[in-house]
This record gives sequence, C-alpha cells and structure tokens, in this order.
Amino acid sequence: MTLTLPTPASPLRIGTRGSPLALAQAYETRQRLSKAFDLPEEAFAIKVIKTTGDNRAMIDADRPLKEIGNKGLFTKEIEEAMLRGEIDIAVHSTKDMPVAQPEGLVLDTFLPREDVRDAFISEHLTSIHDLPEGAVVGTSSLRRRAQLLHRRPDLNVVEFRGNVQTRLKKLSEGVADCTFLAMAGLRRLDMSDVPATAISPDEMLPAIAQGTICIERRSTDHRTAQMLEAIHHGETNRRLQAERALLGALDGSCETPIAGLAEILSGQLRLRGEVLRPDGSESITEELTGPVADGAEMGRDMAVNLLKQAGPGFFDWKN
Repeated sequence: MTLTLPTPASPLRIGTRGSPLALAQAYETRQRLSKAFDLPEEAFAIKVIKTTGDNRAMIDADRPLKEIGNKGLFTKEIEEAMLRGEIDIAVHSTKDMPVAQPEGLVLDTFLPREDVRDAFISEHLTSIHDLPEGAVVGTSSLRRRAQLLHRRPDLNVVEFRGNVQTRLKKLSEGVADCTFLAMAGLRRLDMSDVPATAISPDEMLPAIAQGTICIERRSTDHRTAQMLEAIHHGETNRRLQAERALLGALDGSCETPIAGLAEILSGQLRLRGEVLRPDGSESITEELTGPVADGAEMGRDMAVNLLKQAGPGFFDWKN
C-alpha cells in the first residue's frame, strides 16, 4: 500500500499541551518526522490544547494533584480532541500517561530517551545533604517528597506546582530553598543556565518513564501508524515495557510514590523499583536482571514482590 504523506495544504496535526516543555517535545516530534520523510515542517501542524492540569488558578494555589485528579489531568482534553478527529497524534511526557489508554487510542511510539536523572535546583547548594535542618523544599511530586523525607525527615516539603519556568520563578521569589526538576526537561529546553546538579539514580531513583516522549494515535489510523514506525526507538520501548508493567501492576497513580528504572547493560535488562510510604517513613526497593525480552514479565513479578513486602495500607495517607 502506498503511503500518502502529509503536505502543507493537508498537514498531519500534532496535539500538545502549551507549556514550553510540551511544545519543545512537539517540535522534536515534528523535526524527526520531517527528517524521516524529507518533508517541510509545514507538513506538520502543531495544535495547542489546554488541559485540566494547566488550570492557572490551581497552579498558582499550589493545589496537590491528588486533590484534583490523577495522571489524566494532563491528557484528557487532548485525547478527546483526537477521538473527535481534530488532531492526528498527541505528544506526551510518558511519565504523565496512565498505563491504559481510552478505547480507540494506542500508545506505541517512543522517541529516544533523554537523561533519566532528577536535578537538584538551588542557587547556592548542590545536594540535599547540604540543606540546613528544617529547610523548605518545593516539589509537586509525591515520589520526590517521599524520597526526600525518607532521607531527611527534618525537611519541610511544600507543594510547588507549575511548568519549569513557573517553578524556577517561585524558587527565585524565596518560596523554597530548593526544588527538583527532571534533567531531561532542562536539556530539551536548553536551560544550561539553571543552577542544576544531576542526582545519580543510585541516590534518587527517578519516576517511571522519566526522560521519555511518547506519541499517541487512533488505533484505526494505519497511515499515521506507518509514519510513526520511522521514528520509533526500539530500545526505549523495551525499557519502558518493563517500567510500565511495574507501574501497571502496582496500580500507580498520582497518589502513590513509586520509582523505577530499566536499563539495558551488556545485553541484559536491569530493572530497579521502589515504593515508599507517602510520609517517607519507609522505603522498599527491589532489583531484577534478566533477558530483555522478559522485561514486562520482570516488571509484573517485581510489583508482586514489592506489594507483598509492603502489605495492606502501605500507601495510605497520614492526615
């Protein structure tokens, strides 16, 4: 079957959130598709869609995500637009995506993974170990909050919502002594001027799928599926099969502090996972190594082991 390529007159429509990082990811997708098919960038139209998670009032009020919804906060409106046929593909940060997609949509394209590490952001310090007792740390991530309090229960962790630029502004205004961002986001935004210190995954295991861009499409859109095959990155996909299987079996949401990272080393897949009590009082970790093809099975097996050790009520919030 001959592939009908998009043109400036009839472009492939790319849906995205409107934050600078989301747009950078959409631009990267457009550039990769343009290069793969030797097409002008005008053959790909970027359409910005505002999501519930982008509500300015909730961001300014630093309302925790667990109070207003789950991972779908950043995807629902975009997915609805795709189901209505208003866009052809959607570009997301994979760590924002639920494991299961709405009926009629599939998530089967991943771009090459960026830096997986978290970044410690401070004007004057380079590590959480340098923070004075009782220092104020800003983060909207339950994972980071729990990991920080597990290591430093003396810290005062406050809610810190918004895109990269919003959080850096809050930091400069003295709302907190430090904050945390993903190194991948800083790199994609070319923000080398930010006072960031990368944290080794050995010290702070990242969020599942951190540093990856995924592309969602309609399950019946075979032309788009064929085009996306040209930019799909197999190794990233194999790593995420393990990580997202772990997440799915743990029933991960914005209310559960979960970390995980799969790496392919010497032809073997190494998977590390961590679950924490929301207050940081306990952390349980697991590590498995096995054939790359067994990644998803390893993720599910690890989840069973972690849940068995955690026991009932492990993720309950202490009010």
